[in-house]
Amino acid sequence: MELEKLPPLLDREGWTELFESASSRLDHLELRDSYNVDTESPAYRLWRENQDRPRPPRESYWQGLIADTVQRGVIVRRLRVVSLPPTEYIRFEHAGTWQTVEAGESVRWLPRHEAAGLLAPSNDFWLVDSERIMFNLFDGDGRPNGRFLTDEVLVAKAISGAFEALWELATPHEEFAI
Repeated sequence: MELEKLPPLLDREGWTELFESASSRLDHLELRDSYNVDTESPAYRLWRENQDRPRPPRESYWQGLIADTVQRGVIVRRLRVVSLPPTEYIRFEHAGTWQTVEAGESVRWLPRHEAAGLLAPSNDFWLVDSERIMFNLFDGDGRPNGRFLTDEVLVAKAISGAFEALWELATPHEEFAI
């Protein structure tokens, strides 16, 4: 498989380029129960201090990117495969997901045990128009340590099929209680 190595972290320009390259669909699979909390420390810390209250709305580059992409007619879907009971980090993500849903992203949640009979990729990814995949690699503590991009047809077909199978089992965000 031919892989184009990308930097471990994409800047705004990199994310904008990826999103703008999609013409019909952008699918994202998240498989970890915790990500690098250091990069989200202010929002994460605020949530930890105020768990009994809903996360306040905030304008962000990310929400704008999602809204702009959806406005162009691109379907943006995110699927989170999570362990139950959920980690504190997953509860944090769940509490703030309404913001990207409001921006137009379709988000579903799938308890890890419900995916046990399916073949699933080993890494998080972004699938662009079912043709190109950007794999996200993380170290054991959830810090990004690499990204690879491929447009290998067989890999894209397999990844797309796996995503669809998982998506069909998953619960829409609005119905998924933590």
